[in-house]
Amino acid sequence: MRKYSNAIAWHGYVGKPEWMQKVAAAHPDAEMHWTEGGPDIIDPAYASDWAKWGRTFAGVLRNGARSIIGWNLALDENGKPNVGPFPCGGLVTVNSKTSEVTRSGQYWGFAHYSRAIEREAVVIPSRGEITGVDHVAARNPNGGYVLILTNSGAKPQTVQVQLGSQAADVDLPADSVSTLTWS
Repeated sequence: MRKYSNAIAWHGYVGKPEWMQKVAAAHPDAEMHWTEGGPDIIDPAYASDWAKWGRTFAGVLRNGARSIIGWNLALDENGKPNVGPFPCGGLVTVNSKTSEVTRSGQYWGFAHYSRAIEREAVVIPSRGEITGVDHVAARNPNGGYVLILTNSGAKPQTVQVQLGSQAADVDLPADSVSTLTWS
């Protein structure tokens, strides 16, 4: 594979992030990037499905992707221009008549990741199984740590997070994405 490429692009329309592990095992020298996935413009939860995207992004990064890229930055209220087979929305929708901007749930999910995880950060192992809570931890090049927690459940939850000898209880509202940073 190295003769032609050293990277693999993944799309988020079908499959599961765990499948990336099989490819990484077969091609450990290949970089993996999640390069395409976007919100459904006709989904009633288009502007509020941030927990869905938080879960997706956690799964993608925990399974070996080095980056996440949205499919469309801005589309109109009809998801145009779009030549694909899916009813896509952008990270933002710009109303063609009023110029009003609507941020998608994917936008808000990305905000947690892009504001806290720096370029060249390394995803570090994080453990814990709590129903409805997904998580990903990273160490930034400056030595700081990031933990992004997604509670996709309908009820608030309290989780305990720990790094070395430091521990804290964190309240997670229902249907939320929360970001913790420390050095």
